[in-house]
Formats: sequence, C-alpha cells, structure tokens
Amino acid sequence: MLRYRTAGESHGKCLVASIEGVPYGTPVSLEAINAELARRQGGYGRGARQKMETDSAEILSGVRQGLALGSPVTLEVANRVRNSEELGPITRPRPGHADLPGAMKFDTRDARGVSERSSARETAARVAAGAFAGDFLSRFGVRVLGYVVEVGGVSLDRRIEDPAELARVRDASPFYTLDPASDGRIRARVDEAQKAGDTVGGVFEVRASGVPPGLGSHATWEGKLDGAIARALMSVQTVKAVEVGLGLEAARRPGSAFHDEILRGEGGGLRRSGNNAGGIEGGMTNGEPVVVRAASKPIPTLLRPLRTVDLQTGQAAEAQYERSDVCVVPAASVVGQAVVAFEIARAFLEKFGGDTFDETRERFEAYRKRLESFGR
Repeated sequence: MLRYRTAGESHGKCLVASIEGVPYGTPVSLEAINAELARRQGGYGRGARQKMETDSAEILSGVRQGLALGSPVTLEVANRVRNSEELGPITRPRPGHADLPGAMKFDTRDARGVSERSSARETAARVAAGAFAGDFLSRFGVRVLGYVVEVGGVSLDRRIEDPAELARVRDASPFYTLDPASDGRIRARVDEAQKAGDTVGGVFEVRASGVPPGLGSHATWEGKLDGAIARALMSVQTVKAVEVGLGLEAARRPGSAFHDEILRGEGGGLRRSGNNAGGIEGGMTNGEPVVVRAASKPIPTLLRPLRTVDLQTGQAAEAQYERSDVCVVPAASVVGQAVVAFEIARAFLEKFGGDTFDETRERFEAYRKRLESFGR
C-alpha cells in the first residue's frame, strides 16, 4: 500500500517525507519534485518567509541511480530559517489557528510548540511526496494539475481541458489562474487586503486527466476514492470545504439535469454527455477527468490583529503576529494538486501495483487492452 508520513517543524532543521510502498525500479525525479517545491513558494501575496527559503529536496534513502529500491523513499527539505530554540512563546493565540485548541489539549500556556508543527510550512514535505506521485502517474499518461478559480471573491469561469495548455497558461499567471485577463482584478483585491492589514482566501481546483476507470472501490467506505480525496484535501491547513464535480450545485438540480448520460461515440466507443460527477461514480473513477475543488480560508495571522486573550495573564489582548502571507491560495493549489495526486497514485497501485515498476506497467497495459471490449 502506498502511503507517506511527514515530520519536522516550521523553524526546525528540516521537513521530511517518507514514502512507503513504492515498487522496485520506479524512476524518481528530483527535478520534478523540486519544480513543484518552487511553485509552492511562488504566487502573488506571499510573505517574507518565502524570500528567506529556497526549497529543494534531497533523497536520504530508498533510491539508487534514480530508481526506487522497494524500501521507503525518504525526502528531506531543509529549512534555511531554523531558529526554533530561540523563538519566544506564543501566549496570545490567533483566532482561526491551532494555537488555542492545541494549548488546551496539551495543558500549556505557550502555543509555540503547537504552532511549529501546525504551520503550513509542513506542506513542503507533502508537496515533495505529491510531486513524486504526480511524476509516477505521468509515466502512465495521467496528468494532475491544480489551479486557482477564485481569490477574495473574484471568481473565474474559464476552464482548459488540454493538460499541456492548462499548465502553460497557469504557469504564466502570478496567481496560477487560467484567466490572465482577470489577474489584474485579483492583484487589486490582494493589495487592498494588504493595505488594510487583512488577508484573503479563495478556491482552487484540481483536474486529473487520463485517469483509467475503476480506481477506488464501491465495496467499503474507506475504499471510495472521492472520500479519500476529500479527506486529503480537508487535511490541508487552509481548506474548509471540498467539492467533487459540480459539488453543491448537484443538490439544486433534478437528476435529469445532473447525471452524465452514457452514449455511443464515433467508432462505437463509449462517451459521456458531460462530467458533472467529476470523474467519480460509486467511489470509483469512470474514465472521465477527475475534477475536485477546495475552499481555502483567509489565513489567521493578520497585520491588524484580531481580539484574543493572553493565556498567561488572562487579560484581553491582540493576537500575536508571526511572519505571514496575505494570500496563499496559489500555494494552496500546489498543495492540493500534490495530495490529490498521491491519493490517485495510491488507488492506481492498489489496482495495478506489483513488486516492480515493470510488473505494474504490464498489469496496467493488460487492463487497458481489456477495456477495449467496452469501447474505451
């Protein structure tokens, strides 16, 4: 079973991702991993911390001459800012952060230890793991791409189906959107929030193209791929809501206007009338692109602090300020892409995985040939 763990703190020595279940002989590309780590640090609206860090991964174990050994693959992302021992306490918890719940959980009046691990800096390790998964999937024709569709109430309707064109347009945008004409409006909204000492959230979408049908399972609740993707996205620090396909809009439509009809296409193959289901039915992929989106809240560290209570004195106070961003939605889209890619790769290996990469490919190709009887 493919899975990963992360370790490390925001201002500690490093962040680590350990990936288990990688078939022997799987190519591991540091270039692909480092490209996603660089994208995570980009995007308009980021703070001073991103200027201090230049993230890149180092392989600590599980790889020889660029190929996985079948043992855990361990990736390290070093912190350039590693002063956790010198940092002062956090006694004025930030509303919306893990500070107060963590302080109560561990019976402490200093939330610094909670903040160090709950910080979104941890997502650098998740992006490293997810970038590995995305590179693995690309070798089977699956492309997973995240992009921004709303920032600070400015919503964007443009969508691009071709993965290469989608990536080209997204990567040219300072907000990782697919609508360059709207980037100016978004920039103005972010600048307005920064001047007011405030922050803004938004919505990102992840689209996975080339996903074969049959990944995931209807048989158990934990085997449902949409459930696994939703949990992975909800675990990202800023995410407060997740939708698959049309999401909440499905509740507003009659069945005749929502469900994607099954039709015969040219040459006798199967096709769908649309993709309102977001590529997943009954917990399994149906051969259409997997499309999910997530709502990213405004981050809770504000230049204009919110009201709180000092845990040591018990007196009313202003929330503590730590180096922070105004808008993290572009970065959140990179993290979202990473965690979705990992869940799809996990389901992929559950269906096709063998002891070796070559064995996995053989099983995948055999399955593709069998699908020809369905006209896929």
